[in-house]
Amino acid sequence: MSKILVIDDERSIRNTLKDILEYEKYEVDLAEDGNKGIEKVRNTEYDIVLCDIKMPGLDGIEVLERMNVLAPDTPVVMISGHGNIDTAVESIKKGAFDYIEKPLDLNRLLITIRNAMDKSNLVTETKNLKKKVSKKYEIVGESKAIGAVVEMADRVAPTDARVLITGSNGTGKELVARRIHEQSNRASGPFVEVNCAAIPSELIESELFGHEKGAFTSAVKQRKGKFEQANGGTLFLDEIGDMSLSAQAKVLRALQESIISRVGGDKQIKVDVRVVAATNKNLSNEIADNKFREDLYHRLSVILIHVPSLNDRLEDIPLLAYHFIKQICGEYGMPEKEITDEAVAELQKINWTGNIREFRNVIERLIILCDKKITDDDVLRFAAPLK
Repeated sequence: MSKILVIDDERSIRNTLKDILEYEKYEVDLAEDGNKGIEKVRNTEYDIVLCDIKMPGLDGIEVLERMNVLAPDTPVVMISGHGNIDTAVESIKKGAFDYIEKPLDLNRLLITIRNAMDKSNLVTETKNLKKKVSKKYEIVGESKAIGAVVEMADRVAPTDARVLITGSNGTGKELVARRIHEQSNRASGPFVEVNCAAIPSELIESELFGHEKGAFTSAVKQRKGKFEQANGGTLFLDEIGDMSLSAQAKVLRALQESIISRVGGDKQIKVDVRVVAATNKNLSNEIADNKFREDLYHRLSVILIHVPSLNDRLEDIPLLAYHFIKQICGEYGMPEKEITDEAVAELQKINWTGNIREFRNVIERLIILCDKKITDDDVLRFAAPLK
């Protein structure tokens, strides 16, 4: 049941609103002044707050300002019998969902509440979705090696410094990039990923910078590239060591000037993008072999973060096993399976050449093929690569 708080110094209005809203199947709390209303907000989560403007002590505008701090996602509907257009405008500017004059029009009030409830539900759903996404990309582990990675990521995140993440395939370089984004001032902006190894060299420039209609045979309409899509957020260039030299030159210009041009166009487009790059290659060797630009390397590697292989953090395997069991069983809608200490010990003996990606696949296989409990015998039978 949705919960509404009514803050009004007139008892008759409070009681009338309570009767009406409870008839409409809402749960209603009452407060006779601003201070008591704020106290209730501190202790209870409300879906909507209805607040009178003219009250002794803390008035409605002051309540609204404090609500913006205490419960910024809770819609506040201002009500007043003494207001004018300036009061209404001030309320909306300060973040009120709506403004209704007294005497209250019942239909208008109920419609406003339903609209505010829709907003409140949308905010809740968005929060829950973000939590799920954050959990999906959570960095799990308490080893010294992974702790150093998390500490460096959190330290650099609030800045706009470019970061180059190195490490073998499957170590979790994308997780580090996402953590940097989520902990940054750009967290509300987009996180756009480009797998440079998966895009043919002749298409990488179009993918990154977009193209104008007619720029090439299949360019039937104008298209924005990843740099434009990531504007205001973070662009993650995964496997940047596989990028062509011509594309590297354009990326270097974009980093130097924060300006791009679409393929087939002359228009210069300003972009505000933080670039985080990753590679499984030794870029020093690539530079020596003239396969990677040294000037681009120095632009990208303001901060270097190396993600250790799973074999270098075997003490994290118990936590990773429990984490993936919970995650995968949740995705399959099945009860969580137990794993014995002996099974975990056997997992720690394996040579994890595929790192975290391989480990997760093995846990998923064990969940599917084992009965109620994952044992050491199960690990010996099913954890080896299938042939």
